[in-house]
Amino acid sequence: MAHLIELRDVYKIYRMGTETVHALDGVNLTIDEGEFVAIVGQSGSGKSTAMNIIGCLDVPTSGTYHLGGVDVSTMEDDQQAEIRNKMLGFIFQQYNLIPKLNVLENVELPLLYAGIPAGERRRRALRSLERVGLSDKCKNLPSQLSGGQQQRVSIARALAGDPSVILADEPTGALDSRTGREVLAFLRKLNQEGDTVVLITHDNSIAVQAKRIVRLQDGRIIYDGDAGDPRAVVQPVEPGGAPEEDCSFHDREVEV
Repeated sequence: MAHLIELRDVYKIYRMGTETVHALDGVNLTIDEGEFVAIVGQSGSGKSTAMNIIGCLDVPTSGTYHLGGVDVSTMEDDQQAEIRNKMLGFIFQQYNLIPKLNVLENVELPLLYAGIPAGERRRRALRSLERVGLSDKCKNLPSQLSGGQQQRVSIARALAGDPSVILADEPTGALDSRTGREVLAFLRKLNQEGDTVVLITHDNSIAVQAKRIVRLQDGRIIYDGDAGDPRAVVQPVEPGGAPEEDCSFHDREVEV
């Protein structure tokens, strides 16, 4: 049986002036349906690049990425957009809710883009809001909700399209610790109900809430296994004892 997510010998290479940067350096990764996986690493490790490729927001420089058995690594932008809408549900750190739309309209938005008829959009959106315990807030604006409630709305939005994968990028980063724990508990609950969850984080205390940890460093996987194994939370340091300087791979000049 094909893996739900399969990256094979994936490289993502950027050029910064005269320097060549391997954001991903020969990554091999498979994730199966029903898993709860945390991809973890410090800034500059390649985890955001991995998320962008898994989320069909970017393509590898070389190597292949299959999602649901379909090779998406060479697709054009419009084809990737269609795959994103059908198979992926995104949860972001900053919620990304539209301030002028009420809760129900925010949850309906990706369904509108997908061309779902109005009645079906409303039914799916209300069902998703019920799953996150916010059906009574459907007419509220985002500004009338707490941070935790806004994040639950973003989870409902991710669920509305019945995605194959829920991709959560630092979903507790804008929340206090108590509310963050509640959101993580909700992600675990979704996984227990059968949803596939891929969590992107730099925080070990969040990563260990998953069942499996994939740790990246310098664009390479240095650990892939049980989240309960002590090796899952070890953070190797470069020779000399100093951690690498934080950097981002979002804004590079020219792909090679």
